Amino acid sequence: MKLSNPWTTPLDALHRRLGARMVAFAGWSLPVQFPAGTLAEHAHTRAKAALFDVSHMAQISLHGEQAGAALERLAPADITGLAAWRQRYTFFLNEAGGIIDDFMVARYEGRLFLVVNAARAETDLAHLATNGLAPEHHEGRGLLALQGPASAAIMARLSPAAASLPFLGATACDVAGIPCWVSRSGYTGEDGFEISVAGEDAEALASRLLAEPEAAPAGLAARDTLRLEAGLCLYGSDIDMLTSPVEAGLAWAIPKRRRQALDFLGARVVRDHLVHGPTRLRVGFLLEGRAPARGGAVIVAPDETQAGTITSGTFSPTLGVPVAMGYVRRDLATEGTPLALLVRGSTLAARVAGLPFVPHRFAAR
Repeated sequence: MKLSNPWTTPLDALHRRLGARMVAFAGWSLPVQFPAGTLAEHAHTRAKAALFDVSHMAQISLHGEQAGAALERLAPADITGLAAWRQRYTFFLNEAGGIIDDFMVARYEGRLFLVVNAARAETDLAHLATNGLAPEHHEGRGLLALQGPASAAIMARLSPAAASLPFLGATACDVAGIPCWVSRSGYTGEDGFEISVAGEDAEALASRLLAEPEAAPAGLAARDTLRLEAGLCLYGSDIDMLTSPVEAGLAWAIPKRRRQALDFLGARVVRDHLVHGPTRLRVGFLLEGRAPARGGAVIVAPDETQAGTITSGTFSPTLGVPVAMGYVRRDLATEGTPLALLVRGSTLAARVAGLPFVPHRFAAR
């Protein structure tokens, strides 16, 4: 499916010229940080604008009038009602209500455009094909994420059509004179744009964006701390094939029509969780002290029984305290509940916190 191992994005040479530290991620060689460092990249994203290379994510088109209805059998979103030039978040479910993958889907003229996780790309493509769809995989395209409060000002100079998009809007337009597919959302919790571009134009576009005074490159590490502060899930850590969207706090992405029809894979389990509640829920944690908890740490209830497991954790650069997400028994999921986390032989005090940790600053709808 891909041409090299480790697989490289169209921006690989640019990253290396900029001094990036490269790491393997989902089979790809990607920048984890640039010389400024993760904390500086994180702060720059919050204050101005950062450019992330997310070209490892798979870009897929579905064609035909029946593509929306066919996709609705696999994902519980309102796809047939998705207006042209709009996008939304959803997920593929298995028969047990577990999440095969989460993804964004946009309706462009004459097609649906999906962006799925790199580690799940082969699974997703096979899942679509097995269920009667004919996915077109746009191999070799670049995908850039410009994120931060100054991103709209940058786009206004380089692409007024893109800058005028509302939150979850999409368009096909030129950016700095280069043809692109652009959408507006933000995995960092900040306003931002995702820019799909032909592989041969990706470096020129990235260089042009980075030439803007507010922009700086950022790597995977800052992207992870930003999304965790925003309370957003990472597939394989916070959600997986054994986790239902209700457990994960993602029921908001299942609209009323789909809840009533229950005509998608996994609907029986989802309905049961919606009606009766799951036994566990994803929650946030604020930790005392300075030591963070990482994925896999055991959560202990006040009665010293095991209450759940941490799935993601970091030291929050914005808040100046450790934060984490994980799953706990439903009876312990109330905000403010005191719990303990077992980390490398030590017990850390924590309390359940609301999500997101840092308020979202998306564009207006």
